Amino acid sequence: MALPRKLADVNAKTVDVALIGGGIMSATLGALIKQLQPDWSIQVYERLGEVAQESSNPWNNAGTGHAGLCELNYMPEAPDGSVEPSKAVAINEQFQVSLQFWAYMVASKMLDAPTTFINSTPHMTFVWGEANVEYLRKRYAVLKDQPLFAGMEYSEDPEVIAQWTPLLMDGRTGDEPIAATRITSGTDVDYGSLTKQLFTYITDNGAKLRTGTQVTSVKKLHNGHWRLSLRDMVGNTPHSITAKFVFVGAGGGALSLLQSAGIKEAKGFGGFPISGQFLRTTNPALVARHQAKVYGKASVGAPPMSVPHLDTRVVDGEKSLLFGPFAGFTPKFLKEGSWFDLPGSIRLNNIFPMLAVGATNLDLLKYLIGELMASPQKKLDALREFFPEAQHEDWELITAGQRVQVMKSDPKKVGVLQFGTEVIASADGTIAGLLGASPGASVSVPVMLDVLKRCFPAEFAGWEPEIKKMIPSYGTRLSDNPATAKKSFAASAQALKLST
Repeated sequence: MALPRKLADVNAKTVDVALIGGGIMSATLGALIKQLQPDWSIQVYERLGEVAQESSNPWNNAGTGHAGLCELNYMPEAPDGSVEPSKAVAINEQFQVSLQFWAYMVASKMLDAPTTFINSTPHMTFVWGEANVEYLRKRYAVLKDQPLFAGMEYSEDPEVIAQWTPLLMDGRTGDEPIAATRITSGTDVDYGSLTKQLFTYITDNGAKLRTGTQVTSVKKLHNGHWRLSLRDMVGNTPHSITAKFVFVGAGGGALSLLQSAGIKEAKGFGGFPISGQFLRTTNPALVARHQAKVYGKASVGAPPMSVPHLDTRVVDGEKSLLFGPFAGFTPKFLKEGSWFDLPGSIRLNNIFPMLAVGATNLDLLKYLIGELMASPQKKLDALREFFPEAQHEDWELITAGQRVQVMKSDPKKVGVLQFGTEVIASADGTIAGLLGASPGASVSVPVMLDVLKRCFPAEFAGWEPEIKKMIPSYGTRLSDNPATAKKSFAASAQALKLST
């Protein structure tokens, strides 16, 4: 879809690009457009009083720079016992694209000092029990020679693991097999800070940001443009704007807006909301003894986003530890959403896939109900599997953001529950939106580049030289060339002040 270089009319309420939602996805897309097509007008709408208050808020996510370094759900063990690395490698490839873009933005002084949003934090995997130890051995054997996983270490020695992060071994008896992997090039990312900085960049360069404004519906006009119906959260004043291209990056609120747009590509999609909680401590003595993000294995029936992990977090320059998540269920699609979000999303075209997902995922429903009813002691017991000496008084329970998993029809089944992200775009490329969750923010740059490629095919070829200036590896696979992979990460690490 081609947009004119300048608007043909002077209607102040018509813009080239409307971004719905003040999270990392809209911020990233806006920054890319400002780099590639700086003369396009951009208007951003956020329902809350500030940007980055839902899933991009640092306390609503675990801040993991998801690169497949430690997350076991990206490499499940097959029934025959084999372990296949392709998904973990693909996610790492995507994260490298994000790193390169952030490095470019920092080097060009478009973002603040990198330590304000990203910090080196080793990524570890920790398991116990002979079967899990054997699985981790196989996983390490498959990954250690992968170019993007260079430097991964493996140990079953309690003394070595204690050197990596003492908290894991404090009070552990040593009568059970344990194993861990570590890679020091992992990161902790404050996506809230990054989102705010990206919005500052685009608004400093002409984009308009309107907070406290809800987009209630999106309707296509006869001329192919989109009419956005708006409502001020204070005063309920209605108004509208017309846009030539619309991106719906409203997290859990994206589904209803895509449904209101009436595009056939959104038919059959539903949302399955999963809530979450974390235990958090700021006790300096504990924080000092755990400098890593440590992932374990998910419980049977648990969704991939509920893999337990004990994380170092750096938010506003302050370190803390986070453990969880503890999943639960609420019909809200947003943390600041409505109890009617789930029932309000039901349509004739998605009710059967949604019912099929419910009928075929009873173990998940049972797990979520169990998590919802879990006592404080049960949550502490889960933490003690990682940190045996954990004491209740050191930890507080915080509520994380909502994650709305994709439910959709499938050629082989009536409905499937999909974990991950999915871009929905109209056939004419005038509207697109993002559904789903993890790895989410970590792969925001490649996902938004995909949106641009799908929605602006005529312009994209002309943009590619500029994209490759920002992201030197774009269009290639770093994992196919060890020397190039090493050089690429070294360059990103230098700009972002990360460990290699």
